[in-house]
Amino acid sequence: MTPSEFAAKWRGVTTGERASAQSHFGDLCRMLGEPTPTDADPTGSWYAFEKGAEKLGGGDGFADVWKKGFFAWEYKGKRKDLRAAYRQLVDYKDALENPPLLVVSDLERIEVRTNFTNLSPSLYTVTLDDLAAPDPSESLRILRAVFTEPEALRPHVTPAQLTEHAAGKFAELAGALRARGHDPERVAHFLDKLLFCLYSEDTGLLPKGLLGRLADTTRSRPADFATALGDLFAKMSGGGMFGADRIDWFNGGLFDSADVLTLTAPEIGLLLEVGRLDWGLIEPAIFGTLFERGLDPSQRAQLGAHYTSRDDIWRLVDPVVIRPLRREYEAMQARVTELTMRRDAGGRKGPDPEARRAFEAYLARLRAVRVLDPACGSGNFLYIALQALKDLELEAIQWGSLVLRLPQEFPQVGPEAVVGIEINPYAAELARVTIWIGEIQWMLGHGFHYRSNPILSPLDSIATRDALLDLSDPTNPREAEWPSAEFIVGNPPFLGNRLLRRNLGSEYAEVLFRIYGDRLPNASDFVCYWHEKARAMIAEGRARRAGLLATQGIRGGASRRTLERIKETGDIFFAYADEPWVLAGANVHLSFVGQDDGAERERTLNGGPVVAINANLTAGLDLTMARPLRENLGIAFYGDVQGGPFDIPESVAADLLSKPNPDGRDNRDVVRPSVNGLDITRRPRRMWVVDFGVGRPAEDAALYEAPFEYVRRTVKPFRDHVRRAAYRERWWLHAEPVVGMRRAIAGLARFVVTPMTAKHRLFVWVTAGTLPDQAVVIFARDDDYSFGLLQSRVHCAWALALGTQLETRPRYTLSTSFETFPFPRPTDEQREAIAAAARELVRFRDGWLNPPGLDPDDLSKRTITNLYNARPTWLDHAHAALDTAVLAAYGWPADLANPEILERLLALNLERQPACVGNCGSPHLPDPGSPARRRRPAPRRADDSAAAARAAAPAPSRRRRSV
Repeated sequence: MTPSEFAAKWRGVTTGERASAQSHFGDLCRMLGEPTPTDADPTGSWYAFEKGAEKLGGGDGFADVWKKGFFAWEYKGKRKDLRAAYRQLVDYKDALENPPLLVVSDLERIEVRTNFTNLSPSLYTVTLDDLAAPDPSESLRILRAVFTEPEALRPHVTPAQLTEHAAGKFAELAGALRARGHDPERVAHFLDKLLFCLYSEDTGLLPKGLLGRLADTTRSRPADFATALGDLFAKMSGGGMFGADRIDWFNGGLFDSADVLTLTAPEIGLLLEVGRLDWGLIEPAIFGTLFERGLDPSQRAQLGAHYTSRDDIWRLVDPVVIRPLRREYEAMQARVTELTMRRDAGGRKGPDPEARRAFEAYLARLRAVRVLDPACGSGNFLYIALQALKDLELEAIQWGSLVLRLPQEFPQVGPEAVVGIEINPYAAELARVTIWIGEIQWMLGHGFHYRSNPILSPLDSIATRDALLDLSDPTNPREAEWPSAEFIVGNPPFLGNRLLRRNLGSEYAEVLFRIYGDRLPNASDFVCYWHEKARAMIAEGRARRAGLLATQGIRGGASRRTLERIKETGDIFFAYADEPWVLAGANVHLSFVGQDDGAERERTLNGGPVVAINANLTAGLDLTMARPLRENLGIAFYGDVQGGPFDIPESVAADLLSKPNPDGRDNRDVVRPSVNGLDITRRPRRMWVVDFGVGRPAEDAALYEAPFEYVRRTVKPFRDHVRRAAYRERWWLHAEPVVGMRRAIAGLARFVVTPMTAKHRLFVWVTAGTLPDQAVVIFARDDDYSFGLLQSRVHCAWALALGTQLETRPRYTLSTSFETFPFPRPTDEQREAIAAAARELVRFRDGWLNPPGLDPDDLSKRTITNLYNARPTWLDHAHAALDTAVLAAYGWPADLANPEILERLLALNLERQPACVGNCGSPHLPDPGSPARRRRPAPRRADDSAAAARAAAPAPSRRRRSV
């Protein structure tokens, strides 16, 4: 039988489904040269007509045709509802071993939907007209694939790729409209409506191809296209006829306004092009993120960058939201099964009343779940949570229908289950669109009709506002309220404390500190405020569990107070301490933190079970118990924060130093060498800095004529645009000159520094007069013994364990890495042994870094990082000698492993705390009590030149005995 003969025969058939189904299928087999089920498999074990299957809705049924590993096929009479046929196949598919293709037909039309795992379904359609066409090759290819090679119909373009492509095209449209002067928010809202129309066409919510036909007809008349588009939007708002097509009532807020922007003819052509994509396959899990980048001008630079995947989001949503609900589901299943078996054994008919009540109670409980994302962005976490809740509800409905033999209920979990807060209006609207699309896609994908009259319910639960501060009354700022929700999930904004004022403004920061100051240190990272509010919600009984992402800094320093508070009122039940992630298109490392009121008994850390999770996101030895020791205060500091381009190359410094001043003063007072982290880990950059010290008035600073004029030309224009008034007004001074650090190192011939963040924990000497910047940690000590203790394995192990991380690089944190470290109390001989080993290590390292006679290219490769990457034998020996001397000073064996070292150091730390409650001395320091003196705020001085600082600071003892 030829395709045209097949089409001619079946156009005239008017018999019903049951009478025609097997005959129609038999003719298909003959047309394709394939055996019928009866010919190929007389037993019906792998290929059969009327394959029996248990319905998910209860009772038994059958698929009209089934071929194992290929397809399940369902027939309906001519012009009957094929969606109902597809719904039946969805009910049967698990009982039919989940075939890769689901096929429905009404004798005139064959629809093939793919059913491949982890891929959105593709739809292929073959009609009698297609088979009767002069070239039916494409239709025959599809049908042959159904019978012989389902893999040939597997989608080649993944939903993620399609979504990425569509987002890129919409970004082009957005850019063109903004370039013509249209308001960005108006542009975004207009394009949101367009993309929802495109999605609606490909999913049957709007007549197929409506927007394409409209664009094609009016392409050369942009004004007509705009008018017609406005009419379509108006009809979608309330429903009605649009030409010959009926438009359903959409509502939902998206189409409240019929506002339209006029597109040019090329832009209408671009819309036609993007309309040819299969928008029904769009991936809502990444949809919002990608379109937000195109529609929000501030995020356009991230187009094409990596994005957070569905699997990444699931790693948070599953343990926080779904696992406890699934445990309840399994408990319900066990109870219902027990009651049902007992009733069946007694010979009674119908579902057990108590079993039915337990089942219905679980469904009611599931439908009452609310999930809050208090920084929801474009809605990807909420979308994944909603899909998971709907999947679990359907699974429960289907299971209950089979076990209790009840009619299958219609799913009721919907968009109202998710609640969001988002300050960015672009993202908030896209979150609503994402959830609408996800809801419709799920319903259609599972064979259900979408909601109607209206299709879209208003998502007022996605609020556009600040999640931390309620500034509705500027005279009375308050903490923002979050709506009650059983679960809280999300990815709050990442902003380090040092960037908080710069990005949010000093006024906002001061209000934030005032309102939350009794709960979190002001030095906390911005993300900590979301974790603290979630903790408070759980403590108040307004939430049950929360899972939020965080910067790795939450594990240490001031930010760790957030996790300590969680453990004071509840507990951490789930965490990843250091995980790769995608943030704003960049690859970063962060932490996952799941918290509750302590009710959860199962705890997992980094994917494995643990007994407890410490406040630094470790298990086992709880180093967070370590507290700062008074004996360590006033020794270590972070470096100078310039707050502008004060750095200058050596050539500019030489020129400034050569210039005279009207009163004969020397520019060396204010032009000095600088050191940053790169100078330590790589070769020195030979950079200098203009530094007028602490509090020097402009009138006095101007007498250093050349340096002052340089700063006026280069720094002042930058400072004129910063948010903080004090920085604008005192533009010639560094933003944070760190008075304590300057006083502590005054009078020292050298001092120790380490980069705040580095692959290897390295300590080096810096000569007096050099100004370290904010990426450097400074230790106000100039003796070899102190250097040796800091560079030892004992101290480095402690610093690594109690510090934090930036991506994969360890960060040295003063409050935890240094101030908690219990130094040894050695004899004079032990002290000298450590000093001698330290001197030898430095001598060897300097010899390797700067050998005489080496050409510049080879010398440039001699960095201390490269040295420690290679770690030659002589370096190991030098470190071993130093470590042996330091361990001896503690009275510990030289082969003590790091875990044991940490345990003993913690014990020492806890022993020493009580002795430092009062005015305790520092037995290992050369000048007892001096750290306390240095800790006090010093009076501000107008003249802070090196000489003045040395005169103001107490002269340190030259009998340097220890750190």
